[in-house]
Amino acid sequence: MDALWQYQFRLILLGDSTVGKSSLLRRYTEDVFVDCLDQTVGVDFYVHFVEVEPGIQVKLQFWDTAGQERFRSVTRSYYRNSAGGLLLFDITNRASFESIPRWHQEVLDKVKPFDIIFLVVGHKSDLVAERQVTPAEGAELASSLGARYVETSAKSDSNVGLAVQLLTRDIYEAVKKGAMGPCTEWDGVKIRVPAHPGQQERGDGGGEGWKCPCW
Repeated sequence: MDALWQYQFRLILLGDSTVGKSSLLRRYTEDVFVDCLDQTVGVDFYVHFVEVEPGIQVKLQFWDTAGQERFRSVTRSYYRNSAGGLLLFDITNRASFESIPRWHQEVLDKVKPFDIIFLVVGHKSDLVAERQVTPAEGAELASSLGARYVETSAKSDSNVGLAVQLLTRDIYEAVKKGAMGPCTEWDGVKIRVPAHPGQQERGDGGGEGWKCPCW
């Protein structure tokens, strides 16, 4: 299966400890829900394949980072080579919601001069009675960060696939338009096919398409 992909995107999951990053990832990659998971120590790694268009396979590499401060020096080293970031908070924990701008800025500081596309995720949406953050607040925060917003539940399997699909599609569209692409100094995106026709067309109209920021 590994030999069949045309694109590879690296995605990183970020957020405070216990917001459910590992549960969401296990639900997406293995279609299982484990109520009590051991906290992530450092970084866990997962791989999943998706078809973004007929015949176009994308290999998704997920980096599930620990939310605890004592592991931050380890997890920060994975920020730079990520094309997409899932910023998770627990809708029943307002403090985790208020931490999202800090996570967002921390990644931006590390990924420069490269780009990263974010999706803000309000997790544990099945816990309606315990909600401390409204959908409107989540959407407003995401908009302020230039990102989409979706609410998910690993327990009820609500919107888990949609969240990854939205982020994957946004990265794919950025690659097609020439706004993001492979680089010798950055591993966020890898491509096994010739430049997309959409990228070549940019050259006809004065746009130069993707250029690695390190050049």
